[in-house]
Amino acid sequence: MHAIRIIEVPPGEAPAEVRRAWVGLVLPLSRRRSKARRIPVLGVVSGPKTYFGMLWRLLTFRFSHMEGYEVDVLAAIEVLERASPSAAEWWRQSTPYLLHRWKRFVFPANCCEQVEA
Repeated sequence: MHAIRIIEVPPGEAPAEVRRAWVGLVLPLSRRRSKARRIPVLGVVSGPKTYFGMLWRLLTFRFSHMEGYEVDVLAAIEVLERASPSAAEWWRQSTPYLLHRWKRFVFPANCCEQVEA
């Protein structure tokens, strides 16, 4: 199984202490992708909360791109829970619309290193 280790605080809309909690964690990559690639991204807080909102943003080109790795949100939160329960709780309370099996976090390639899990 391919995985990444977070080696730098990732950018984003989560509070700094929540983003810092990712550093050092090894996260399994999404089964669909095992390499970094250019991915359309939307904000975890400011982005759309529904499938149709996401689709509208994509169809109207209201998103940015990032060279990064895809990680299943639920798998990432599970790993984070063991290291920092308070950071995991922030994600559950602040972004419940992300807590679905088809949702992905994108971690920038320059904040990660690939490892074998």
